[in-house]
Parts: sequence; C-alpha cells; structure tokens
Amino acid sequence: SYTSATPLTEDGRWDVTTDGTAPYTTRVVVRRPQDPSAFDGTVVVEWLNVSGGLDASPDWSYAHDEIIRSGSAWIGVSAQRAGIEGGGNPLGAALALKNADPQRYSVLDHPGDEFSYDIFSQAGAAVWSAPDRVLGGLEPEMVLAVGESQSAFRLTTYVDAIAPIADIYDGYLVHSRAASGAPLSDTVEAPDPTSSRTDLEVPVLVLSSETDLVGDRLGYGRARQPDSDWFAGWEMAGTAHADAYNLGIADTDDGSGKGDDELFAAMGDPPSSVYFDVISCDRPINTGPHTYVARAALASLATWARTGVAPPAMPQLDLDDGGDDLVRDEDGIATGGIRSPQVDVPIATLSGLGQPDGTFCALFGTTDAFGAEQLADRYPDHGAFVSEWNRAVDAMVTAGALLDADATELRRVAEQSSIGR
Repeated sequence: SYTSATPLTEDGRWDVTTDGTAPYTTRVVVRRPQDPSAFDGTVVVEWLNVSGGLDASPDWSYAHDEIIRSGSAWIGVSAQRAGIEGGGNPLGAALALKNADPQRYSVLDHPGDEFSYDIFSQAGAAVWSAPDRVLGGLEPEMVLAVGESQSAFRLTTYVDAIAPIADIYDGYLVHSRAASGAPLSDTVEAPDPTSSRTDLEVPVLVLSSETDLVGDRLGYGRARQPDSDWFAGWEMAGTAHADAYNLGIADTDDGSGKGDDELFAAMGDPPSSVYFDVISCDRPINTGPHTYVARAALASLATWARTGVAPPAMPQLDLDDGGDDLVRDEDGIATGGIRSPQVDVPIATLSGLGQPDGTFCALFGTTDAFGAEQLADRYPDHGAFVSEWNRAVDAMVTAGALLDADATELRRVAEQSSIGR
C-alpha cells in the first residue's frame, strides 16, 4: 500500500511512498485473438468495476467491437475487494466471486482496497514478464490501462500517485471519472478537485459523458483541465454515464451490425429498465452514441501511445455561467462537445441527466423519442434524413471521434430506417 507524508495536492503531482504489505491472491480474465497472427501487440488491461457489488467490465462492453476487430487482447483485473469477497452494493452481492462460486474462488484473498493500486500494477507487470502464462505466448508491444466509473476514480489516483513509481502502462483511458480521485488509503484522501498530472510523458485520455460533468455524485466539470502534450479531455454530447448499449445491447453485439441496429432502434423505443427489470427507472434511459466515441477514444489512445501523435483536440460541452448545468438547444440537446448524428440529426432528445438523484438510474440519463409529427416536420422524406445523417457521420469521422468501420454501420442503419418514409 501507499501513503503520503503531506496532503495530496489538486495538481496531481503527488510524491507517495510505500506503506504496508500484505499477501494476496486475485484473478484476471483474459480475452485474446484465437489466431496469434491476428494479434496487433496491444493489451488493454481493465480495472474491473465493483459499483454494483460484483466485478463488471463496462469498458469491454463499450469498446469490445474495436478491441476484437483491431486484434488486441483484453485483460480484466479483480483489483478491489468487493468483487471478490462481497460486502459492496447488495444489488450484485450474489455474484461477487466467492458468493457465486465458493469452491472455485476459495483461494482468492484480497487484503483491502488500499492494496488495489499495487495489485493493478502487478497484473500489468505480469503481461510483460509472463506473456506465456498470461497471453498464451503472444508477445505484448504496448499495454494500456482502462477503467470506467469507480474504476476511473481509482485510475485517477493511480496516474497521479503510482504511475511515476511503477512505470507499467503505456497509456491510460480514464473513462467517466468524478471531480476527485479515489482515496489513496483509509487516511489519505484525494483532493476535490483532482487534476491528472501532466509530467508522466505517457498519454492520459479522460472520456466524459454529460452525467460525469454535472450529474449526481460526479461533477467532473470542477476538475476540467486543458489539453497538454500528455493529456486530452473528450466530452460527449447526448451521452450518459451508462446507457442502453452497455447495460444490455452490448451483451449480444457480435460486430455483425446487430448491435448497431438495436441501438438505433432504441432511440425510437427506449427501455426504462435493464437486466430483466433488475433495475427499473422512472423514465426511458439514454440510447446515445457513447459506445462509438469510446471505441474511437481507445483507438486514439493506442495510436498516441504507439506513435507519440496526440489525437485531435475536441470541443468541450457548454456549461452555464455557474458551471453547474449544461447549455441545451431548443430540442433539449446539449450544445458543444463531441457531436454525433444522434445529436445533430436527432430522432430523440438524448441526455445524460433527468432521472431521480441518489439512485443507480441517475447514471443512466434519458431518451425522449420524437413523435411522428415532430419527425415529419423535421425530415420531409427519407432521403432528406439520410443526407443530413450522413453529413453528420462524415463530420464526426473528420473530427476523429468516429472510426471508419462504425461510420459504415451508422450510414447503413440510417438508410435502412423508416425515418421519413
């Protein structure tokens, strides 16, 4: 574990030292190309998320299409105690590893989350030192760290405190973080706000939804920082912290286009519950373009880490004068930020907000589908809709926020849609 002799500072340039030690046994999940010749040399290591009381992999869900088609490997690390031992959110407690399969996971032993940072370091180091065991003999060329939500809070602290000491990862995708980092230990808190240090000479890309900037419990808008040689911030209009894609559609998205069809259709008929009504919300949840930008962000981070060429600068979402809320247009859609056809050629109002605070649903945003009359007024015929949509797709590709393979699918689903017919 780690400690600091002085309070941690907002600039993220922390000087920490080792503290206690403890034995541990954890597990990693490895997904890699079946054909070794298809491996592109990149290994994406995800800090598994325990917010639901079990190990979950939201970045795999959001970006698995790109990870698979690019030939990368993915590793999920059980870095935190709740995912192994339980004791976190009761919602998923039955699926914490030792509860789900006591016999298989009886050997696991997690000493506490103050040790999570070094556990994550050692998992990444094992990719380099033991590729025969971890990757089935594939030889890594680049290892990237990713984490979303609570895992992003942990990665924020990891970047500032541990990365300069450990020097394991070649880049960091810090996805949907809050204003402050996670505690370094029970007695060493991260300041609010916490910036990402910019002197690592390793790229850090912070990817934020609307919910992350101003939503309940997050407030990353307080910690915004300008792009620099080794830091980039991407903010996505029309997106929520979690949405219909990563809460269900992703589970059966095999890259064939089926997931793209379902996500487009969901804008017109958005769900209000997920996982067979395990979680039900007051309003239909967000069905926006989060997954497509997450894929582009991961690809951009990989290029940045491999070549040293930073991704294009992206516009920030517009906040009101107090910085407490988003500026929205006459349709209720946020202005500024990364623009997609889903927000610039809308068939629904997509938002990262609008659910009751203090609930899981507050992280899921909202979708208000346009009615038939509203669609007819906006798009006089199908050709007009497709033309506008495709121009927005092209603009998103040019901006660097949409990959060509996904652009092809977005054009296809618009052409096959019933909008304007």
